Amino acid sequence: MISTVFCWASWVMILIYVDPDSTGVVGLSAFYASLFFALIGTLTLLGFYLRVWFSHNEILFAHVGPAFRQAIFLSLVLVGSLTLQSFRLLTWWDGALFVAAVALLEFYFISRQSVTKR
Repeated sequence: MISTVFCWASWVMILIYVDPDSTGVVGLSAFYASLFFALIGTLTLLGFYLRVWFSHNEILFAHVGPAFRQAIFLSLVLVGSLTLQSFRLLTWWDGALFVAAVALLEFYFISRQSVTKR
């Protein structure tokens, strides 16, 4: 949780103090990287707490892996879409294909887990 707060603080500092025109690729990559890690932390915490609240499973650490994986995928979709939009390359079908590709990747991991549980 503390690292998530630090990631959000770094994203806000980059947002305030970094001029994207003068820094170029370094400033943009720092912006997107800090946003990516801040979203991963936030979405992992949110996903973990929602899983614990809805499942009532006593084994709490079993929820950490799927919540982290799904947070990475959702953060990848959000930051990837923002990156495509910054280059004016994002259209509705590009976004839909991006979401579908990440959803297929998630379905692969879910099916792999169900096979190993047998």
